[in-house]
Amino acid sequence: MKTIITSILLVLSITSQAQLKPIAYSDGNQKLEGLLATPKKSMKNKAGVLLLPAWMGIDNNAKENATELAKLGYTTFVADIYGIDERPNNTKEAGQQAGYYKTNYLEYQKRIQLALDQLIKAGANPNKIAIIGYCFGGTGALEAARTNMKIQGVVSFHGGLGRNPERNIEPIAPKVLLLHGADDFYVPETEIKAFQEEMNKAKADWQMVYYADAVHAFTHKDAGSDKKTGAAYNEKAAKRSWKAMLVFFDEILK
Repeated sequence: MKTIITSILLVLSITSQAQLKPIAYSDGNQKLEGLLATPKKSMKNKAGVLLLPAWMGIDNNAKENATELAKLGYTTFVADIYGIDERPNNTKEAGQQAGYYKTNYLEYQKRIQLALDQLIKAGANPNKIAIIGYCFGGTGALEAARTNMKIQGVVSFHGGLGRNPERNIEPIAPKVLLLHGADDFYVPETEIKAFQEEMNKAKADWQMVYYADAVHAFTHKDAGSDKKTGAAYNEKAAKRSWKAMLVFFDEILK
């Protein structure tokens, strides 16, 4: 009986992963490869979601969430920000890569737009799109809002909020939802305050939700459970933030 159950779970896992299709595209000479999750039955308005992964690139968290979104009817594309031959092998390299794009935010915005183009090319309604991101990807989601990409809204899960204070603050059209760990010491209070002031000056329609007992990377199952490290999985916060995102989607995409 145990063998049968294991076999069934394996088949279900393979079936689920089969929804993810590698999509090759490029930025000049840099080869990129994202993942497309196509729903068996898409929504009537063919709403789409662009998913920006955390600093290690396309990880299990991104794959699982893209698959879940496809099950809900959203055409979903997981962006490749770094490139096929530029993906980090460890956290040190990830920090360097992510740091580069945070500093050179125009290049980050360009890679996001290229991925957004692939999502639309795959059949998503260009007038019904949201961008979501995790950690480094959450920063990217905010950059998409700051540059006013043609999207309805963005969701940042435990993302970095920092921006160069010398940058001009322009009006922000996409709606913004920020899902934040209340105990995330990687994002200082000064950064949070500056972000909120930015949103107000930009006249953005924004929301910020705090989750108790949650630190950085609270949606990542592979982050461990030790809050002292600053990054840890919190099941309750992960489930609540996912539901908050879906409520937000109901508002902006349906």
